[in-house]
Amino acid sequence: MSSYDILVVGGAGIDTIVRVPGLQLPVADSLHVPPIHDYVAHTGNGVALGCHALGLRCKFIDFIGDDAQGAAILQRYKDAKLDFSHLVEPSGTRRSVNLVDPQGRRLSLYDGRHPEDVRMPAAFYLPYLGPARHSHFSIMGWVAELFDDALVCGTSVSTDLHDWDGVNPHHKVFALRADLVFLSTAALGERTQSVMRAIVAEGRAQAVIAMAGADGAYVLERGSETVRHTPAAGLNLPVVDTNGAGDSFVAAFLHAWLAGAGIDAAMRRGAIGGAFACAQHGTHERFIGRVELDDLYQDSTSL
Repeated sequence: MSSYDILVVGGAGIDTIVRVPGLQLPVADSLHVPPIHDYVAHTGNGVALGCHALGLRCKFIDFIGDDAQGAAILQRYKDAKLDFSHLVEPSGTRRSVNLVDPQGRRLSLYDGRHPEDVRMPAAFYLPYLGPARHSHFSIMGWVAELFDDALVCGTSVSTDLHDWDGVNPHHKVFALRADLVFLSTAALGERTQSVMRAIVAEGRAQAVIAMAGADGAYVLERGSETVRHTPAAGLNLPVVDTNGAGDSFVAAFLHAWLAGAGIDAAMRRGAIGGAFACAQHGTHERFIGRVELDDLYQDSTSL
């Protein structure tokens, strides 16, 4: 029996959320804004805490700094009882400054800061990768080095390419080597379906899921010619902040998929998880639980 349902690799950091009147800021010396807050955040954090909140046995590993931001991350995971192990990176903890407008849209200014040649020793990650049923790889460069070992261990892999343009070679490594590929339609537009088909044709993905925010999400399964659409979940909740919506979609999807649900059921549950996150202020401050997700899913299928 596997020790973990899911191992999340990479993607812990701090978000500084600044609420602004619009994403195009005026040219001025200063601009008064509501209180600015720091949140433990970033993509791996969202998937790990989201899966943990849904009851999956989750392990999370990453590099963080020996700094105030790293201490905040450790305290958050201690409070949440999330199983987290880390190595100290001298360059510090990753950070983002996210500008959020009144409609909840955001612009993220990302400070990845870790050197391109940083590598996680196999002796550190193999004891977690081997016993995991599934792993989710964040798209830091060093994480790509784990694909060969995941294949040897027989551990399936998912990844989120975020707003990939369909061309950048950094993302393409993840696109072609993961078993489940998530991405945003933000930078793809009319090319979304062609990029999804290319990922399936050129890589090993069993399914490609393209998240389109308020327009729902799309899925293409290997062996199918049809890209299917799942509408956004109508939860009758206000959209206050889209930070973390994609990660919550991924967590809810993986929870269903690992339980043996079909792809379409996993897509609907992912849509619910993403919509729920949009109604929460900040990044990854509250995640949908299993009972809430089950209830909302039953409500949606009974309509």
